[in-house]
Amino acid sequence: MQLQDAQTEAPKIRAFEVNNRMVLAIAVPMTLAFLTTPLLGLVDTAVVGRLGDAALIGGLAMAAILFDLVFTTFNFLRSSTTGLVAQAMGRGDPTEEQAVFWRSLMISVAAGLAIIAATPLLLTVGLPLLGAEGEVAAAASTYLVIRALSAPAALANYAILGYVLGRGMGGTGLFLQTIINGTNIVLSIWLGLGLDFGLKGVAAATVMAEITGCAVGFWIIHHRFDRHDSPSWHRIIDRSSIMKLMALNGDIMIRSFALVAAFAWFTRMGAGFGETTLAANAILMNFFMVAGYYLDGFATAAEQIAGRAIGARNRPAFAKAVKLTLVWGFALAGFTTVFFLLFGATVVEWMTTLQSVRQEAGTYLFWAALTALAGVLAFEMDGVYIGATWSRDMRNMMLLSLALFIILSLALTEVLGNQGLWISLNVFLAARGFTLLAILPRRMDRAFGAA
Repeated sequence: MQLQDAQTEAPKIRAFEVNNRMVLAIAVPMTLAFLTTPLLGLVDTAVVGRLGDAALIGGLAMAAILFDLVFTTFNFLRSSTTGLVAQAMGRGDPTEEQAVFWRSLMISVAAGLAIIAATPLLLTVGLPLLGAEGEVAAAASTYLVIRALSAPAALANYAILGYVLGRGMGGTGLFLQTIINGTNIVLSIWLGLGLDFGLKGVAAATVMAEITGCAVGFWIIHHRFDRHDSPSWHRIIDRSSIMKLMALNGDIMIRSFALVAAFAWFTRMGAGFGETTLAANAILMNFFMVAGYYLDGFATAAEQIAGRAIGARNRPAFAKAVKLTLVWGFALAGFTTVFFLLFGATVVEWMTTLQSVRQEAGTYLFWAALTALAGVLAFEMDGVYIGATWSRDMRNMMLLSLALFIILSLALTEVLGNQGLWISLNVFLAARGFTLLAILPRRMDRAFGAA
């Protein structure tokens, strides 16, 4: 039986109030925290862009897609930890909160070591699948070999952040993300441009930042644990608990893999239009990343509060969490779209000195800015479904939307070229949100009983 049905084991209703203050207490610090991640992407792209070689920008984009394909595939370590910790909190079970953390941490370290071992496979199989050739492939390989060393620490940071978010500790989450991404940004500029290590310096900066963040995060969490609630080793490795975790992780892994596969497909299709278009798409995709992490703060609030409501068997709290996070999410998405419509051209000029890339990016600026509004519902629904651990529905709706994206992109690029590719991406983002919203009432009735 899937983990999403486990709430039937605890019929007692635990009351708590959901209001804007609760939502903002989680969302605001995490919005600020998540914003540092696309800022890092902007800085890395700008550092490489100022080296004056379009192939280096394309290589960074290819390598980043491959690492997203790998790391985001393991994002279940963060998502499942958040949902399970929040539900344990809702049930009033601090021992299980700690047990979930230790299980996720063990999986993350093992997976990180496996990624290092699989790096040669990424080079020989992954890059050709994305269409990387010549100087673009060489640049991507340089970045991949170095950054792979960050894998164990990077995945451990997923488990650490998942626990923090599951507990609703937005301020701590902000601190940890600032440590990781702030360190990365400073080192990227210093090593990449200051010491003239270029792309190698950008990759090395990521490795050092992930290790630093992991050490700080682990110390904070372990220091805060109440030793009276510490789980036994037998409970941590309990077979049924691990199987439930893996069932949940499997669905989220497929969902995450499909999401990154969509962006890999976008990059692969864009590469067919030449280096200049590939570079322009890579720069514009940072607009979506900014919007995504910007909106993830309220999606995170939805995760924590929805998960807590599931654990507490509190339907009114769950419904209010959905409503409030959607209102805030759409407001921020609208603001983000307007901002990039007004100032996107200036951002592009800052990110690259190549006039041909600037002009190409300007052609598709509208569609890149629209991704915030197109994707906001998907972000918020993902938060709700992750917190509730309704992983199977997330997986199914993602696969349906991915199939639509591929079919639509093949058809529209034949007629509209790269513009058709951007239109297809916006349709894909919107489809994910609306399909999950459509089945939400039925899932709530199953979880809490028909109203």
